[in-house]
Amino acid sequence: MRIAVLVKEVPATDKVKMDEKTGTMIRSGMESELNPLDMYAVEEAVRIKEKFENVHVVAISMGPPQAVNSLKEAISMGCDDGYLMSDKNFAGSDTLATAYALSAAIQKLGNFDLIFTGERATDGETGQVGPSVATQLGIPVVTYVSKIEKISDEFVRVCRSIEGGKETVEVELPALLSVVKEINEPRIPNLAGKIASKSKKVPLLTANDIEVILDKVGLSGSPTRVVKVFYPKLSRDGKIIKVRDLESAVNELVEFMKQKGVI
Repeated sequence: MRIAVLVKEVPATDKVKMDEKTGTMIRSGMESELNPLDMYAVEEAVRIKEKFENVHVVAISMGPPQAVNSLKEAISMGCDDGYLMSDKNFAGSDTLATAYALSAAIQKLGNFDLIFTGERATDGETGQVGPSVATQLGIPVVTYVSKIEKISDEFVRVCRSIEGGKETVEVELPALLSVVKEINEPRIPNLAGKIASKSKKVPLLTANDIEVILDKVGLSGSPTRVVKVFYPKLSRDGKIIKVRDLESAVNELVEFMKQKGVI
């Protein structure tokens, strides 16, 4: 069985910056990390590898050259290989263009029985890439997977979290599963895993390598984009009420709120 895990390197949550001209996120040279929600996908793939024989797990990511660090982390957790899709032609891709490029890479790397993704990325918060990849590959997708109940060479049965309860779904393989945090507890890489990741070579895949149509990736291939970036202005225009009796204080506060249009 071959399993692919789609991971993403994201800016540290307090370090996010936007390019006001292009409306895209600035990623190069920023402090970044493996998307925390993708770690649950990596962990679940590795657990299947440990439970069954002849399972090979491949981590795939699209991003700047520094994203190799996130792939190395996935390898230290137990993935067998990692591939980084990095090319200036990918820059500015929205979720549709990203999914198109990822699906092309998956097809180029060979047949996979299962594809895992995290619920969403902490920088975009859309949760669209996983389902879009499955659609472009023409395979079933199950989102919000909280437990894998049974897996075989032909199908997988999972429990997914829905509003107000749980739902059991069974789909034929190959399939894509988008998992939530309840599915497991990601491991901390041990020393052997860290050593293995340091020596593991992560091949670089360009747009030419995966044979994508350039007009379908990057800004030119993105039907959605940020047209304006602005930062909220925080201003404080308060008033200190200095009165001794409570009734006068309340009356003055009410009058102040009326002046400000609050009430």
